[in-house]
Amino acid sequence: MAIVLGKPGVDGLSEAVGVLREWQYDGAPMQLHPGDLGWFWRLGAEATAAAVRTWSRDGQVLAVGLLDGPGLLRLTIAPDAQQDEELAQQLVEDVTEPERGVLPEGRVNIEAPVGALVQGLLFDDGWNADEPWTPLRRDLTEPVKDPGVRIEVVGPEQAHVRTAVQRASFDGSRFTDERWHAMAAGLPYADARCLVAFDEQGNAVAAVTVWSAGPGRPGLIEPMGVHREHRRRGYGEAITVAAAAALQELGSSSAIVCTPSSNVGAVATYTSAGFQQRPEVRDQYRDA
Repeated sequence: MAIVLGKPGVDGLSEAVGVLREWQYDGAPMQLHPGDLGWFWRLGAEATAAAVRTWSRDGQVLAVGLLDGPGLLRLTIAPDAQQDEELAQQLVEDVTEPERGVLPEGRVNIEAPVGALVQGLLFDDGWNADEPWTPLRRDLTEPVKDPGVRIEVVGPEQAHVRTAVQRASFDGSRFTDERWHAMAAGLPYADARCLVAFDEQGNAVAAVTVWSAGPGRPGLIEPMGVHREHRRRGYGEAITVAAAAALQELGSSSAIVCTPSSNVGAVATYTSAGFQQRPEVRDQYRDA
């Protein structure tokens, strides 16, 4: 059977989220997670559907990609199809030819699981390795300590607190209340939580969103931020510990996160919160 490149549409997002859940397992290479679609959902269901691509054979989804920006395809592949030669060759052709509707001309990046056959084929085709990222993981089989600060789970009434911390944590962030509600209405958010940390004066100082992929599977932290006026006081570690506890309550087997290796402060924060660094990963890019 031929491999079919598809755009699922809003009605097909549930299938894409479902297979991404199934493909998460402890020890997997860092890969696209249902929480990545969940975070993207802040732009709305229609925008999320427009950014998703699937590759299927005989009705079975073998790969899912998220266009996380105009020139970045975040791609993952079913565990038993990562060495599938036909699929890998089809992926290379589809991402290389702009008329296929995946990536445009010019400089573009692809994130794919380490060790997947498609990586080697892209290198053979002249693609290069980009800047390193550091994946980190925390096992959740043991109890998680108290974070030491007041933590609240954000509901619709507190959305404005969560979005304000996000904007104060990331320069250029456009995370509005409207976008929080769009995200919270998305399918993946049924197994997600937003948390906010408060200092002793009642100021909101840090925030995080965590995404479960279901019981016994790795959960994702995306994103975590500390208010720029409250940094270097341990709040990053505290909110990250709280994130691990929230994922544990949701049944996750582990907590995972990935950050640019150049962001040494973030790597240090996650490490201080009990996360262990895993081998660096790199996107692949094609020059303009």
